[in-house]
Amino acid sequence: MLNLTNFQVEDCDLSDDTLRRYSTTTSIAVDTETMGLIPQRDRLCLIQLCDSDGFVTAIRIRIGQTEAPNLKQLMESRKVIKVFHYARFDVAQLLYSFKIHTKPIFCTKIASKLARTYTNSHGLKNLVQELEGIELDKSPQSSDWGNVSSLSEAQLNYAANDVLYLLSIQEKLTTMLKREERWQLAQNCFDCIPTFVDLDLGQYREIFEH
Repeated sequence: MLNLTNFQVEDCDLSDDTLRRYSTTTSIAVDTETMGLIPQRDRLCLIQLCDSDGFVTAIRIRIGQTEAPNLKQLMESRKVIKVFHYARFDVAQLLYSFKIHTKPIFCTKIASKLARTYTNSHGLKNLVQELEGIELDKSPQSSDWGNVSSLSEAQLNYAANDVLYLLSIQEKLTTMLKREERWQLAQNCFDCIPTFVDLDLGQYREIFEH
């Protein structure tokens, strides 16, 4: 269930107070909820953020909205690492919807694939279960996120949980990557994400194939 003292909902953008709070941290967890998987067709509905104190903000995005200045300032700040699970999708949504060029980036899915080579299970649910000992309920994932003013408690719990554990997972995967001497390789992969996003939004496919 949601801890209301550590969870808030804001409309269209981060408030100035929330921007100041998140700007003082070194890393921020980020996730998005959309109407589907194609940015050019499926609109952005909700953006969730969480700091190292577990303070979660869900930003409700209105239909036709084209900018979020405070969010853009945070996402483009080089002082704050943005931690995603499968950053390629979320970064593409933010770029397409609000022209936000997210940086710097840490992707727990890429980190997991580089560090946890003993398994083929790299979904967020798998990571949270192994590294945090918690089983997430992912059933609301494929639900209607478009009616943002009337999201259910189950949807809000799901949205909050998608960012709540990312910073702890980031820390543990970083330890594994450094231990296995794959940290620089991971950094190189993270640096490539904006290029892959540009290719995705340009609808290029298999550009590196023979």
